[in-house]
Amino acid sequence: MTSERERRGSPPPRRQPGQPAKKRPATPVRAENRLVPPPARGAQSAKAAAQRLRRMAVAAPSAPSKPLRLGDPMRRLRIVLVVIAFVFSLFAGRLVQLQAVNSVNYGAAASAERTQDYVLTATRGSILDSSGQPLAESADAVDITADPVQISTLKQDPAVYASKLAALLGNPPGSVDVAALRGKLSNVTTRYVLLAKQVTPQVWSQIKALGLSGVYGVPDARTVYPSGALASNLVGFVNSSGKGAAGLEGAYDGVLAGRGGRISYQAADGIEIPAAGINEQAPMPGTSIETTIDSSIQWAAQKAIDEQVAASRAESGTVVVMDPRSGAVLALATSPSYDQSNLAAADPAALGDRAVSEVYEPGSVAKVITMAAAIQQGIADPGTRVIVPGLIVRGGTTFHDDTYHGTEQLTLTGVLAESSNIGTIETADRLGPHRDQTLYDYLTAFGLGRPTGLNLPGESPGILAVPSKWSGSQRYTIPFGQGLSLNAVQATSVFATIANAGVRVTPNLVKGYVDANGKFTPAATPVRTQVVSPQTAHEVEQMMESVVSEKGTAPAAKIAGYRVAGKTGTANRYDSRCNGYCGYTASFIGFAPADNPQLVVSVVLQNPTSGPHFGGSIAAPVFQKVMSFALQSLAIPPTGTKPPDLPVTW
Repeated sequence: MTSERERRGSPPPRRQPGQPAKKRPATPVRAENRLVPPPARGAQSAKAAAQRLRRMAVAAPSAPSKPLRLGDPMRRLRIVLVVIAFVFSLFAGRLVQLQAVNSVNYGAAASAERTQDYVLTATRGSILDSSGQPLAESADAVDITADPVQISTLKQDPAVYASKLAALLGNPPGSVDVAALRGKLSNVTTRYVLLAKQVTPQVWSQIKALGLSGVYGVPDARTVYPSGALASNLVGFVNSSGKGAAGLEGAYDGVLAGRGGRISYQAADGIEIPAAGINEQAPMPGTSIETTIDSSIQWAAQKAIDEQVAASRAESGTVVVMDPRSGAVLALATSPSYDQSNLAAADPAALGDRAVSEVYEPGSVAKVITMAAAIQQGIADPGTRVIVPGLIVRGGTTFHDDTYHGTEQLTLTGVLAESSNIGTIETADRLGPHRDQTLYDYLTAFGLGRPTGLNLPGESPGILAVPSKWSGSQRYTIPFGQGLSLNAVQATSVFATIANAGVRVTPNLVKGYVDANGKFTPAATPVRTQVVSPQTAHEVEQMMESVVSEKGTAPAAKIAGYRVAGKTGTANRYDSRCNGYCGYTASFIGFAPADNPQLVVSVVLQNPTSGPHFGGSIAAPVFQKVMSFALQSLAIPPTGTKPPDLPVTW
C-alpha cells in the first residue's frame, strides 16, 4: 500500500551515514504514448541507447486499427479495360486517318519521293531567210546531270567521276574545273545537279561509254547559226535560259519557243523501277519564222558598210534595203556587229539593232518631204522659181547653206539638187498661215514620230514635237531635217513611199510562219496608205534624179545603165557626251530603176572622223555598191529610158 508520505508527495527519508544506497526502481518515461525506459547509465554510449529505443519502439504494441477491407477487383478491371480501349482508339483513329482520310495525300507524298521528274525542252523554231534557208535553227544537244545521292548510295567516289567527266566537258574539252565538278557530285543534299549544258550528242555518247551510274543525259536542243554572224543584229540570240534575248529571237520568242514537256518515272536510289511505268508529256515544237531577208543582199550590205565604217572611222553605220511595193525589208545591216556563237567577246553596245534603235537628225533627206508637201498642196512644181540669198534671218537665227554663196536663182528642182537649206525654208514659207501644221501632217503621214511596224526590241519612234512645241528656230530647221529625229528604217520608208507612187506600205520583216508539219501561214497583209498622189510622187522622183547627176550632190551614186533617184544628207549630230552638236551624220537614200522602182537602199554613217563627212562623198558610194549587187542578184534589168533633164536654175 502506498504510505501517507508517498500520497502527499513528501520527500523520501534521508539515507543515514553508513547506510548503503538503495536502488530506486526505474521510472517509466512516456514517449509518444509508449513507455520508454530511461536512458542507460554507466559505460553505455548514447549510440547504444538510441538503438535500443528504436528496437523498443518497433516491438511496442501498436494501437488498435480498423479491420482490413479488400478492393473491388471488377472495378480495377473495368479501369484497365477503359485505358486499353482508349489506347486502341488512338491507334484506330490514326489508322483511319492514314488509310481513309489522308490516304491520297500520303500516297502522293510517297510517290513524289520516288519520282524522278525531268523537263523535256521543246525544239525551238527556226528563223529562215526569204528562200527558206535557216539563219538560226535548233540542233540536238544534251544536258549532263547527276544524282549525288545515288552516287553516294552506290559507294562511288565523286573525285573519280569528276576526273573522268572533266576530260570530256568544256570548250575545248578538258577545260572544266575538276574541283567544281567534284563539289557538285559530292552534294548529297540534292538529287539533281547540272554538270554541263547543251553538249553535242557525240560528247554524250562518250560519257555514256564511261558507265558512270548516277550520271544522266537530258535532251535540250541548242540554237545554232548556219550562216555565222550574218544578220546577227536582226536575228538576235538565245540566252542561257533558252529565252530569246534580242532581235527576232526576242521579238518572237513566244512563237519560236514552243511548249516544253515532262517525263517522270518511279525510281529507288535513282534506279528506275521497271514495273512502275513512265509518264511522259511530249513537248510541242516551236513555229518557225520565214523572213523577208535576202541572204545574198544582206551579205553584200554587211560587207559594204563594214568597209566604209572602217575607212571613215565612223562610230557606226547601217544599210537598209527595202522593196517599196511590198514594204518588205530585204537587208538590215549594222556595223559594228557581233557573232552570236561567241557572245562573250561581243561589245554590249553592238548587241542591238541600230537601224531601229538609233535615232538621228536626218538633215537634207527630209527635204524630200517638204518638196512633196509643196507640190501636193499645189503651191509649187519642179520648175517653180526660187530666189536663194546667201543668208536669211528667221526666228532670230541666221541661216545659210553648207557653202557660202551670193544670191542664186534656183528652180525647185535646183533647190533639191543643190540641197539648199535657204531654198527649202523659202519653199516651206509658201505653205501659208498654217505651214507648221501642214508640214507636221505630212511628216507624220510619211511615218515619222511613230513605230515602223517591225516590232523589233529596242525600237525608238524618233522625236517629232507637235507644232505648238516648236521653237522659233525649230520652225525653220524642221523643213530641212534638223530639230527632229528618226531611225534608218523610218527614213527608208519615206523614200519607199515616193518610189511606190505615193503609197506608204508599212515596213515588214516576216513573210509567214511554218509549223512543225511544214504548213505555211502567211503573215498579215501590211497596211497601205496613200500619202501623196501618184503625180506628186512622180514629180518628186524626177527632181531626185537630178541629185544623182553632175548637177547634184551625189554623182557617186550613179549606176551604169540604170536610172537612179536619191538624196544626200549631211546633218549636225547631237551627242549627249558633249551636251550639244558635235560631229556629223552622213547619209544617202535612193531607189532604182527610178522610172520603175523596185529597190530602195539607205546608207547612214554616224560620226565619221577620217576623211570627208558629206553624205555624197562617203554614203553614196556604199549605196552604189549595194544597189548594184542587189539589182544583179534579183535580175532586175534597166528600163532603157533616159532621165529627164530638168532645169535647176533660171
